[in-house]
Amino acid sequence: MDRITVVKIGGNVVDNPEALGRFVKSFTSVSGPKILVHGGGKEATRLSQKLDIPTIMIDGRRVTSRETLDVVTMVYAGLVNKRIVSMLQAEGCNAIGLSGADGNAITATRRPAEPVDYGFVGDISPAGVNDGLIATLLGMRYTPVFCAITHDGNGTLLNCNADTVASSVAIGASHILPTDLVYCFEQPGVMEDIDRPDSLIPLITPAIYADLRARDIVNKGMIPKLDNSFRAIDEGVDSVIIKHADNLGNNIGTILRK
Repeated sequence: MDRITVVKIGGNVVDNPEALGRFVKSFTSVSGPKILVHGGGKEATRLSQKLDIPTIMIDGRRVTSRETLDVVTMVYAGLVNKRIVSMLQAEGCNAIGLSGADGNAITATRRPAEPVDYGFVGDISPAGVNDGLIATLLGMRYTPVFCAITHDGNGTLLNCNADTVASSVAIGASHILPTDLVYCFEQPGVMEDIDRPDSLIPLITPAIYADLRARDIVNKGMIPKLDNSFRAIDEGVDSVIIKHADNLGNNIGTILRK
Protein backbone atom coordinates (compact mmCIF):
# COMPACT_ATOMS: atom_id res chain seq x y z
CA MET A 1 0.00 0.00 0.00
CA ASP A 2 2.01 2.92 -1.28
CA ARG A 3 -0.63 5.22 -2.83
CA ILE A 4 -4.38 5.72 -2.52
CA THR A 5 -6.49 6.45 -5.58
CA VAL A 6 -9.77 8.29 -5.01
CA VAL A 7 -12.10 8.19 -8.01
CA LYS A 8 -15.30 10.14 -8.36
CA ILE A 9 -17.81 8.91 -10.93
CA GLY A 10 -20.76 11.01 -11.99
CA GLY A 11 -22.52 12.61 -14.89
CA ASN A 12 -24.33 10.43 -17.37
CA VAL A 13 -22.13 7.44 -16.54
CA VAL A 14 -23.91 6.56 -13.29
CA ASP A 15 -27.30 6.08 -14.93
CA ASN A 16 -26.01 4.45 -18.14
CA PRO A 17 -25.78 0.69 -17.49
CA GLU A 18 -23.27 0.00 -20.27
CA ALA A 19 -21.01 2.95 -19.42
CA LEU A 20 -21.20 2.14 -15.71
CA GLY A 21 -20.36 -1.49 -16.40
CA ARG A 22 -17.24 -0.49 -18.36
CA PHE A 23 -16.21 1.90 -15.61
CA VAL A 24 -16.64 -0.70 -12.86
CA LYS A 25 -14.34 -3.09 -14.72
CA SER A 26 -11.72 -0.35 -15.14
CA PHE A 27 -12.01 0.75 -11.52
CA THR A 28 -11.60 -2.82 -10.30
CA SER A 29 -8.31 -3.05 -12.21
CA VAL A 30 -6.85 0.05 -10.50
CA SER A 31 -3.94 -1.23 -8.43
CA GLY A 32 -3.44 -0.53 -4.75
CA PRO A 33 -5.93 0.80 -2.21
CA LYS A 34 -8.77 2.76 -3.77
CA ILE A 35 -11.91 4.64 -2.84
CA LEU A 36 -14.93 5.39 -5.02
CA VAL A 37 -17.22 8.41 -4.62
CA HIS A 38 -20.33 8.60 -6.77
CA GLY A 39 -23.01 11.04 -7.72
CA GLY A 40 -26.48 10.24 -8.98
CA GLY A 41 -28.08 13.60 -9.58
CA LYS A 42 -29.82 12.60 -12.80
CA GLU A 43 -31.48 9.64 -11.08
CA ALA A 44 -32.56 11.94 -8.23
CA THR A 45 -33.98 14.45 -10.70
CA ARG A 46 -36.01 11.75 -12.46
CA LEU A 47 -37.48 10.47 -9.21
CA SER A 48 -38.26 14.03 -8.10
CA GLN A 49 -40.15 14.60 -11.34
CA LYS A 50 -42.18 11.42 -10.79
CA LEU A 51 -43.04 12.67 -7.30
CA ASP A 52 -43.81 16.21 -8.53
CA ILE A 53 -41.02 17.65 -6.38
CA PRO A 54 -39.36 20.62 -8.16
CA THR A 55 -35.62 20.48 -8.85
CA ILE A 56 -33.85 23.79 -8.29
CA MET A 57 -30.17 24.25 -9.23
CA ILE A 58 -28.02 27.30 -8.47
CA ASP A 59 -24.49 27.46 -9.95
CA GLY A 60 -24.52 23.71 -10.51
CA ARG A 61 -25.59 22.94 -6.93
CA ARG A 62 -28.91 21.37 -5.97
CA VAL A 63 -31.20 23.21 -3.56
CA THR A 64 -32.25 20.54 -1.06
CA SER A 65 -35.66 20.98 0.54
CA ARG A 66 -36.79 18.46 3.15
CA GLU A 67 -38.68 16.57 0.44
CA THR A 68 -35.64 16.65 -1.85
CA LEU A 69 -33.45 15.40 1.00
CA ASP A 70 -35.68 12.32 1.26
CA VAL A 71 -35.33 11.72 -2.48
CA VAL A 72 -31.55 12.14 -2.68
CA THR A 73 -31.06 9.94 0.39
CA MET A 74 -33.11 7.18 -1.20
CA VAL A 75 -31.31 7.51 -4.52
CA TYR A 76 -27.71 8.23 -3.46
CA ALA A 77 -27.38 6.14 -0.29
CA GLY A 78 -29.78 3.46 -1.46
CA LEU A 79 -30.40 2.67 -5.12
CA VAL A 80 -27.23 4.02 -6.73
CA ASN A 81 -24.83 3.09 -3.93
CA LYS A 82 -25.99 -0.50 -3.66
CA ARG A 83 -26.17 -0.92 -7.43
CA ILE A 84 -22.51 0.12 -7.75
CA VAL A 85 -21.41 -1.98 -4.76
CA SER A 86 -23.11 -5.07 -6.19
CA MET A 87 -21.46 -4.50 -9.58
CA LEU A 88 -18.05 -4.18 -7.92
CA GLN A 89 -18.63 -7.39 -5.97
CA ALA A 90 -19.44 -9.15 -9.24
CA GLU A 91 -16.00 -8.09 -10.51
CA GLY A 92 -14.24 -9.40 -7.42
CA CYS A 93 -13.77 -6.01 -5.74
CA ASN A 94 -14.82 -6.30 -2.09
CA ALA A 95 -16.63 -2.97 -1.82
CA ILE A 96 -18.51 -1.54 1.14
CA GLY A 97 -21.13 1.17 0.57
CA LEU A 98 -21.22 4.12 2.93
CA SER A 99 -23.01 7.36 3.57
CA GLY A 100 -21.32 9.96 5.74
CA ALA A 101 -23.39 8.79 8.72
CA ASP A 102 -22.06 5.21 8.53
CA GLY A 103 -19.15 4.81 10.92
CA ASN A 104 -19.29 8.58 11.40
CA ALA A 105 -17.43 8.68 8.09
CA ILE A 106 -18.16 12.27 7.08
CA THR A 107 -19.68 15.02 9.19
CA ALA A 108 -20.77 18.35 7.79
CA THR A 109 -22.43 21.56 8.94
CA ARG A 110 -25.57 22.90 7.34
CA ARG A 111 -24.73 25.77 5.00
CA PRO A 112 -25.90 29.21 6.23
CA ALA A 113 -29.05 30.53 4.56
CA GLU A 114 -27.26 33.69 3.45
CA PRO A 115 -26.55 34.73 0.75
CA VAL A 116 -28.34 31.72 -0.81
CA ASP A 117 -30.51 29.24 1.08
CA TYR A 118 -29.60 25.79 -0.28
CA GLY A 119 -31.72 24.00 2.30
CA PHE A 120 -30.35 20.77 3.77
CA VAL A 121 -26.95 21.11 2.14
CA GLY A 122 -23.78 20.46 4.09
CA ASP A 123 -20.28 21.92 4.04
CA ILE A 124 -17.49 19.56 5.05
CA SER A 125 -14.80 20.92 7.35
CA PRO A 126 -11.17 19.74 7.12
CA ALA A 127 -11.77 17.61 10.22
CA GLY A 128 -15.05 16.23 8.88
CA VAL A 129 -13.60 13.13 7.23
CA ASN A 130 -12.90 10.18 9.51
CA ASP A 131 -9.54 9.18 8.08
CA GLY A 132 -9.13 6.60 10.86
CA LEU A 133 -12.15 4.73 9.53
CA ILE A 134 -10.81 4.96 5.98
CA ALA A 135 -7.43 3.61 7.11
CA THR A 136 -9.13 0.73 8.91
CA LEU A 137 -11.28 -0.23 5.91
CA LEU A 138 -8.38 -0.01 3.47
CA GLY A 139 -6.21 -1.99 5.86
CA MET A 140 -8.85 -4.74 5.85
CA ARG A 141 -8.78 -4.60 2.02
CA TYR A 142 -12.27 -3.18 1.64
CA THR A 143 -12.95 -0.63 -1.07
CA PRO A 144 -15.11 2.15 0.41
CA VAL A 145 -17.85 3.47 -1.88
CA PHE A 146 -19.16 6.83 -0.68
CA CYS A 147 -22.35 8.57 -1.73
CA ALA A 148 -22.95 12.29 -1.26
CA ILE A 149 -25.11 12.03 1.87
CA THR A 150 -23.40 13.19 5.08
CA HIS A 151 -24.66 14.05 8.57
CA ASP A 152 -24.25 16.80 11.13
CA GLY A 153 -23.62 14.58 14.15
CA ASN A 154 -26.93 15.62 15.68
CA GLY A 155 -29.29 13.36 13.79
CA THR A 156 -29.75 15.36 10.61
CA LEU A 157 -28.71 14.07 7.20
CA LEU A 158 -27.25 16.59 4.76
CA ASN A 159 -26.81 16.55 1.00
CA CYS A 160 -23.32 17.45 -0.20
CA ASN A 161 -22.00 18.01 -3.68
CA ALA A 162 -20.39 14.72 -4.73
CA ASP A 163 -17.35 16.54 -6.12
CA THR A 164 -16.88 18.12 -2.69
CA VAL A 165 -17.19 14.73 -1.00
CA ALA A 166 -14.53 13.33 -3.36
CA SER A 167 -12.18 16.23 -2.67
CA SER A 168 -12.70 15.96 1.10
CA VAL A 169 -12.22 12.19 1.11
CA ALA A 170 -9.05 12.57 -0.94
CA ILE A 171 -7.70 15.15 1.51
CA GLY A 172 -8.49 12.78 4.39
CA ALA A 173 -6.86 9.88 2.55
CA SER A 174 -3.74 11.99 2.00
CA HIS A 175 -3.24 11.91 5.78
CA ILE A 176 -2.78 8.14 5.44
CA LEU A 177 -0.75 7.74 2.24
CA PRO A 178 0.07 9.84 -0.85
CA THR A 179 -3.22 10.24 -2.71
CA ASP A 180 -4.32 10.86 -6.29
CA LEU A 181 -7.80 12.18 -7.13
CA VAL A 182 -9.52 11.34 -10.41
CA TYR A 183 -12.83 12.86 -11.54
CA CYS A 184 -14.54 10.69 -14.18
CA PHE A 185 -17.59 11.60 -16.22
CA GLU A 186 -18.87 11.45 -19.82
CA GLN A 187 -16.49 14.02 -21.36
CA PRO A 188 -12.75 13.71 -22.16
CA GLY A 189 -12.02 16.38 -19.56
CA VAL A 190 -12.57 20.13 -19.41
CA MET A 191 -13.48 21.26 -22.91
CA GLU A 192 -12.97 24.59 -24.66
CA ASP A 193 -16.10 23.80 -26.70
CA ILE A 194 -18.37 20.98 -25.55
CA ASP A 195 -19.37 20.31 -29.18
CA ARG A 196 -15.77 19.85 -30.36
CA PRO A 197 -14.17 16.58 -29.24
CA ASP A 198 -10.73 17.96 -30.16
CA SER A 199 -11.01 20.96 -27.79
CA LEU A 200 -9.76 19.23 -24.63
CA ILE A 201 -7.89 21.60 -22.31
CA PRO A 202 -4.90 19.47 -21.17
CA LEU A 203 -3.77 21.66 -18.27
CA ILE A 204 -5.51 24.15 -15.96
CA THR A 205 -3.77 26.34 -13.42
CA PRO A 206 -5.57 28.85 -11.15
CA ALA A 207 -4.81 31.64 -13.66
CA ILE A 208 -6.17 29.62 -16.58
CA TYR A 209 -9.23 28.72 -14.51
CA ALA A 210 -9.94 32.39 -13.77
CA ASP A 211 -9.76 33.17 -17.50
CA LEU A 212 -12.04 30.25 -18.42
CA ARG A 213 -14.64 31.41 -15.90
CA ALA A 214 -14.41 35.01 -17.09
CA ARG A 215 -15.10 33.84 -20.66
CA ASP A 216 -17.93 31.55 -19.43
CA ILE A 217 -16.21 28.49 -20.87
CA VAL A 218 -16.35 26.90 -17.44
CA ASN A 219 -19.78 27.18 -15.83
CA LYS A 220 -22.55 25.33 -14.01
CA GLY A 221 -21.54 21.89 -12.70
CA MET A 222 -17.91 22.23 -13.78
CA ILE A 223 -17.36 25.09 -11.31
CA PRO A 224 -17.63 22.99 -8.11
CA LYS A 225 -15.53 20.26 -9.76
CA LEU A 226 -12.65 22.65 -10.44
CA ASP A 227 -13.03 24.51 -7.15
CA ASN A 228 -12.74 21.22 -5.32
CA SER A 229 -9.82 20.08 -7.46
CA PHE A 230 -7.72 23.08 -6.50
CA ARG A 231 -8.80 22.80 -2.87
CA ALA A 232 -7.59 19.21 -2.82
CA ILE A 233 -4.21 20.19 -4.26
CA ASP A 234 -3.88 23.05 -1.79
CA GLU A 235 -4.56 20.67 1.12
CA GLY A 236 -2.19 17.83 0.32
CA VAL A 237 -3.52 15.70 -2.54
CA ASP A 238 -0.67 14.86 -4.92
CA SER A 239 -2.50 15.05 -8.23
CA VAL A 240 -5.92 15.72 -9.74
CA ILE A 241 -7.08 14.78 -13.22
CA ILE A 242 -10.51 15.14 -14.86
CA LYS A 243 -11.26 12.62 -17.60
CA HIS A 244 -13.72 10.42 -19.45
CA ALA A 245 -14.73 7.34 -17.47
CA ASP A 246 -13.45 5.13 -20.30
CA ASN A 247 -9.99 6.67 -19.85
CA LEU A 248 -9.57 5.75 -16.19
CA GLY A 249 -6.66 3.48 -17.05
CA ASN A 250 -4.66 6.05 -19.04
CA ASN A 251 -3.39 9.63 -18.73
CA ILE A 252 -5.80 11.30 -21.16
CA GLY A 253 -7.68 14.17 -19.53
CA THR A 254 -7.31 17.59 -17.95
CA ILE A 255 -4.56 17.86 -15.36
CA LEU A 256 -4.93 20.41 -12.55
CA ARG A 257 -1.80 22.09 -11.17
CA LYS A 258 -1.11 25.05 -8.91
